[in-house]
Amino acid sequence: MILAVASETVVRRTEQWFVQQGAPTMIEGYGFRSHVLPRMLPALAFVAVGSLAWLVLQQSAGLSRWVLLGVIVAVMVSTWVLLSLFVRGMPDFSPRMTVLLLVAYAVIPVITPLVQFAIDTEFIAPDGDEKPESVWGALVWFVVVFGFAFVATMLATTYGLGALLKAAIRHVIADLGNSVHLLGRALPPMLFVTLFLFFTGELWQAMNQLLWPRVSLVVLLFASITVLAAAARLRDEIGRVEQDLRPEVLKTACKGTPLSGVDVAEPLPPKRLNGRQTRNLLVMLAIRQLVQAAVIGLALFAFFVVLGLIVVTPAIAELWIGQRPEMSWPGVPSAMLRNATLFAAFGSMYFSVTSMSDAEHRRQFFAPVLEKVERTLEVRAVYLDVRERAAA
Repeated sequence: MILAVASETVVRRTEQWFVQQGAPTMIEGYGFRSHVLPRMLPALAFVAVGSLAWLVLQQSAGLSRWVLLGVIVAVMVSTWVLLSLFVRGMPDFSPRMTVLLLVAYAVIPVITPLVQFAIDTEFIAPDGDEKPESVWGALVWFVVVFGFAFVATMLATTYGLGALLKAAIRHVIADLGNSVHLLGRALPPMLFVTLFLFFTGELWQAMNQLLWPRVSLVVLLFASITVLAAAARLRDEIGRVEQDLRPEVLKTACKGTPLSGVDVAEPLPPKRLNGRQTRNLLVMLAIRQLVQAAVIGLALFAFFVVLGLIVVTPAIAELWIGQRPEMSWPGVPSAMLRNATLFAAFGSMYFSVTSMSDAEHRRQFFAPVLEKVERTLEVRAVYLDVRERAAA
């Protein structure tokens, strides 16, 4: 009995370890009610309590307005912290509790505008007629915001995006050094394609007229191409991950995890992954790829800005554009910054797509990440074995 209780404790701690590693789908029986919704609760409560800030901003004025707003922010943060401590133990919500939480969250964006309508005299026209369009506008806005927050939180929680993002940030410095090395290798052929285009007068004319929202859409288009190319390539990489489940390999993989004290005497059979687990590993690899692409993009942006400042004087910029160029806040032509942004986005996309087939790049970048994936699968095999023995 004591051994069973100890095994259940190890299983629960290992499940928490999976969450911290950004691989929560490796938990056996992973589902919305049992695992996703409890961990979503702090973020959903944060959004729900935050809706009170809207009422405060509508009803208060002066110093009291900001005092009340500060109190609400403190309540929001406290709610987040307390609920985070509560769900750390992964409580299993009953079906009734699940329905109650979802209904309460769905009702809040409807009640808030109605309460505002009931107490706010600004919804009353001078002739005494009500302005229902204001209520409906606020209602639609709240429903959209709450719906978007729910979907985004559900996806981030399901695939452990928060933990993966933290891990990516921890590797930014290492990736930066690696990216500079790779950028030095890739810059000459990249400049052969883009350097002369950077000094094209027609492009400067277009960038002088193109607004930043449209430039952002172009950058988003390049980012989408990078994601699609990376998804196809990384799916092949996941398919090549080997599951070496020999006892000595499993013991090494379990070091530093809650399973470090588990005795593995014989090889374990490989465990199949379902679609959600495969997507989780795909996200794990894709985030690292996108973080490195972002670092390379920032380096390229800085390069083109420095190049433009050295070569393109205000007189040359005016000659190319045909009129006095629009200037940005630092006193730099906006066309130069937009050009640098465009070529940085294109360069990072070009580098990410072409370098995924380079053996040296894969050895330097993919090897550590693939080792993490392999370790996750090895720990999962031991976890499933301990879980089966605890249930027997």
